[in-house]
Amino acid sequence: MINVKEAVGPGDVVSARSALKDVVRQTPLEYDALLSDRHQCQIYLKREDLQVVRSFKLRGAYHFLSRRSRDELDRGVVCASAGNHAQGVAYSCRLLQVQGKIFMPTTTPNQKVNQVARFGGSYVEIVLTGDTFDTSFAEAMRVCERERKLFVHPFDDPDVIAGQGTVGLEIIEQFSGSIDYLFVGIGGGGLAAGLGTYLKKISPMTKIIGVEPAGAPAMHMSLHQNERVMLRELDKFVDGAAVQQVGTLTLEICKQVLDDVVLVPEGKVCSTILQLYNENAIVVEPAGALALAALDFYRNELKGKNVVCVISGGNNDIDRMSEIKERSLIYEGLKHYFIINFPQRAGALREFINGVLTEQADITRFEYIKKNNRDSGPALVGIELKERDEYPLLIERMERNQVDYMEINKDPNLFHLLI
Repeated sequence: MINVKEAVGPGDVVSARSALKDVVRQTPLEYDALLSDRHQCQIYLKREDLQVVRSFKLRGAYHFLSRRSRDELDRGVVCASAGNHAQGVAYSCRLLQVQGKIFMPTTTPNQKVNQVARFGGSYVEIVLTGDTFDTSFAEAMRVCERERKLFVHPFDDPDVIAGQGTVGLEIIEQFSGSIDYLFVGIGGGGLAAGLGTYLKKISPMTKIIGVEPAGAPAMHMSLHQNERVMLRELDKFVDGAAVQQVGTLTLEICKQVLDDVVLVPEGKVCSTILQLYNENAIVVEPAGALALAALDFYRNELKGKNVVCVISGGNNDIDRMSEIKERSLIYEGLKHYFIINFPQRAGALREFINGVLTEQADITRFEYIKKNNRDSGPALVGIELKERDEYPLLIERMERNQVDYMEINKDPNLFHLLI
């Protein structure tokens, strides 16, 4: 059993702040009037998306490296990351003039890969390998051992955790009253463990709510089973928080400092990203939106309370926005896909449009190949609605017009295959 109190304590977070004072920005804690009015409470956003590398990860990476000897650093460093930790390590390598080899999944958005190259310059070598963080991590560890380099863990290290904990220290300094709830996203658990270590000592009444994507519930399952769980299946969409297994140390700390872990559907995360962009002009990545995406799941408990949400990252690739919008529409019940068997005769499509669709519905996708010697032919049809309540009426009109259809949204395997 790990002695958590010996591993990381509030004093370590204070020491980390001293080491970081000339490197990281003290990001603002901003009151959000629109969100506060919507949820009938006082909501403040800790803007780590405005950090030097657009995420909190610089704090842990630089603090870890700053505490190593020059001999250790001169051997070179290795890290594995889905993007944000890599940027923090790359930035630190350039500041400390250390050579770094950075392993990232092949699925990492180009924006993050390019940022790593920009921050690290000639001090870093980027290696894209594997489809997930965990496969990149395994390869990084093999290379690290073979080449006798220093490994910079993305979350499961006391110095990394203490560095991330400076987010919590800043929040306490910036907020004059009592904090009732603090929402923080979880991947490997470094940020939650770090800020939780400090907050629970200084503000023990604050309820700290961890937030994970529903498709990557590693911390939720590990807390439930009281041991580290290796996920067999993983939705990689929230790439900054999609890990198959949380850290040994982070799990032990989170057992003590977290009051709850909320699982948020990836579609809800997408809706939150679009909402923040449209209403607040804030650009966040999927992992960065987790904390805010959980607010609706705590709506009744938050009324009249002081609430802090950590926006943990803003490294979003603009090329992902079409997918983000699509996932949001599906989650909100506004986008539906069907396989429809149309009679192979003239006027069949016109009858469908006139009999089934209204001004509240629009065809956004239509794929159909006419085949000879068939009475009917299947078409993939995507329909976007203006209101969620229009869906049962759409189904009713299809039934009334005797449309031969299959709902793809309700078949996960078929949906992922076709959409």
